Amino acid sequence: MLRIYGRDNSINVRKVLWVCAELGIAFEREDWGAGFRPTSEAGFVAMNPNAMVPVIDDDGFVLWESNSILRYLAAQHGGSALYPGTPRERARVDQWLDWQASDLNRSWSYAFMALARKSPDHGDAQQVAASIAGWTRFMQVLEQQLQHSGGYVAGPDFSLADIAVGLSVNRWFGTPFEHAPLPAVAAYFERLTERPGFRLYGRNGMA
Repeated sequence: MLRIYGRDNSINVRKVLWVCAELGIAFEREDWGAGFRPTSEAGFVAMNPNAMVPVIDDDGFVLWESNSILRYLAAQHGGSALYPGTPRERARVDQWLDWQASDLNRSWSYAFMALARKSPDHGDAQQVAASIAGWTRFMQVLEQQLQHSGGYVAGPDFSLADIAVGLSVNRWFGTPFEHAPLPAVAAYFERLTERPGFRLYGRNGMA
């Protein structure tokens, strides 16, 4: 059985849990990370030298990096509807998966830690404002994409990209500050909520 290492309040662990729900993959999960067993333990570092969650062990195959895990599980468990096989359709999904990890996530980090997590190490008001401004700019990129994509991030059909981006959208709405109006993003958020996996692991009260 698939084993998932990571706390279920981690946004990146929740990506993996959501894709398991979409594909009907049975799993066992162990709590690791903040508030649980430290990822600095030698046994965990042996699995992931970055000492970060999530990590999976699929019958001896160990993998880290949440978006790589999404791709692997879709490929391994017949998830072609979520991760198309044709090069151009797959590249479009990969584009938005990589955008979520490299651009969108970096933008919200400081503001989220300050406003949602109340981190004492993130109390600089200027940095909070700069983070919100950057976050808003990237969310406006998403708004523009959703206005003409046909319903989901990479096109008219739900894909792996929506798992990664959808959890970031949940974090946007769950972080307390005055949000710019983004009607296409708001409609997308409601559309995702129709999916049981998102209700379980996305819009479940955690940002």
